[in-house]
Amino acid sequence: MKSFVAFFALVAIAAADVSHVVRSGDAAAEIVQQDADVFPDQFKYLYETSNGIKGQESGVLKNVGREDEGIEVQGANSYVGDDGQVYSVQYVANELGYQPQGAHLPTPVPVPEYIVRALEYIAAHPPKADPTIKY
Repeated sequence: MKSFVAFFALVAIAAADVSHVVRSGDAAAEIVQQDADVFPDQFKYLYETSNGIKGQESGVLKNVGREDEGIEVQGANSYVGDDGQVYSVQYVANELGYQPQGAHLPTPVPVPEYIVRALEYIAAHPPKADPTIKY
């Protein structure tokens, strides 16, 4: 339930009229497409504005009634930057966190080979439980 309250708060913020705050040509942008379906265990929405902003998202409630209950979300959004380039982000948000992907986003620093080998060794040779320690 609290997840849906948070979702509705985000939708309210996205739909809020902030044209009095924006001081650019984008203030005159209009919504050219908008759709939303919200159900107790899932949702989806999409929008598009006349200035090239687009977004869509869908989510589904996972593990209903369990302690690890949560919403898994997939979505994308894009806009035209001041340089005329289209910036796009695709994302997934779930128990592993927010995972965005986009050509303009920085990539992670490569993991050194010796760290990769050490992690593989640890995974292949997990430590044995010490019977003298109570876990």
